[in-house]
Amino acid sequence: MSNKFEPLTGGCTCGLVRYTVRAEPLIVHACHCRRCQNQSGGPHVINALLEADHIEQTSGELESLQVPTPSGKGQTIVRCSSCKVAIWSHYDFGGLGQHICFLRVGTLDRPDTCPPDVHIYTSTKLPWYLIHPSQRAVEEYYDTKTTWRPESMARLNALRNAVSN
Repeated sequence: MSNKFEPLTGGCTCGLVRYTVRAEPLIVHACHCRRCQNQSGGPHVINALLEADHIEQTSGELESLQVPTPSGKGQTIVRCSSCKVAIWSHYDFGGLGQHICFLRVGTLDRPDTCPPDVHIYTSTKLPWYLIHPSQRAVEEYYDTKTTWRPESMARLNALRNAVSN
């Protein structure tokens, strides 16, 4: 991401759902877990984590679908009500639930603006998928405090404080 953030736009395949992202992602994950492979139909899913209030839905109708996760806490996938493309998800990310979105980078008009900061769950990465040696990769998950940028940690802490009050 550049030093000066410019809003990002995106939407679903059929074009009914449109949204604007008004802040730089906290972090961008390329998740190689088997569940993400299965749900996306690809070798991984790329999610940009953002506070929910930094994503403005500008058109269309969304629907939510609850699906199980290995943690047992579940995930809410938010999809276009027409073409069913997954736009973002809500996980129980430190108790933040609906307050944080895992935005599918592939739904951005310019997904190239959000390359992954880290590849996660590479222990189940498909063997033919190569991660460039310059990219950060971990076998499972990472320590947020040592992986996230300081400004992202400050935003995460502010969100946690706002949710707990």
